[in-house]
Amino acid sequence: MTIPDPEPASGSEPAIPGFDRDLTEHEIDSETAWQGGFLHVRRDRVSLPDGRESVREYIVHPGAAVMIALLDDGRVLVERQYRYPLRSHFIEVPAGKLDPGEAPLATARRELLEETGYQAAEWALLTVLHPAIGFATETMYVYLCRGLSYVGRRLDEDEHLDVAAATLDTLLDALRAGQLSDAKTQIAVFWLERLRSGAWPWPEFEPVSSAAASS
Repeated sequence: MTIPDPEPASGSEPAIPGFDRDLTEHEIDSETAWQGGFLHVRRDRVSLPDGRESVREYIVHPGAAVMIALLDDGRVLVERQYRYPLRSHFIEVPAGKLDPGEAPLATARRELLEETGYQAAEWALLTVLHPAIGFATETMYVYLCRGLSYVGRRLDEDEHLDVAAATLDTLLDALRAGQLSDAKTQIAVFWLERLRSGAWPWPEFEPVSSAAASS
């Protein structure tokens, strides 16, 4: 059985009383402000809800998959790597960008294998994140996976990272100590804590064959 990939985020809002005014901004025209090897910045002229015009600049991002990978003993795979923009090392759950035309689940399987060397037999989509809503189109698809088997890493030539396994309690202690400042990792830890405590039900996992994971 294969897992259906999630539909793109619709932008729908939760049904919270009092939030019923239409604040939509409509694009009048759009241009490329800057194009690099990865980053693509656009500048749009928009009409505001009151009829006036303004300018919005934002980064076009391909999206990413985030993997919360559980070993059989309950420990979580984490990585430590150097993030150049902040000139610092960070502890993170594995994640990676979507390739053009690639489904989020396919990205999750590929990136888990490349970065950690593990394949997962079962997968579940936990949630969808928009980590930088003020200036980027990035959507993150957060997956929980288990039934791990190690087959060997396939890092990119310019990729340098270390992989370890940590208990949820260790990660919670690190979070409280300010040692897990990466946003997606904090969210992953909070999700796992809610699941382990029974406050939220565990998702339904779907099997993925090892052949599909390595394709």
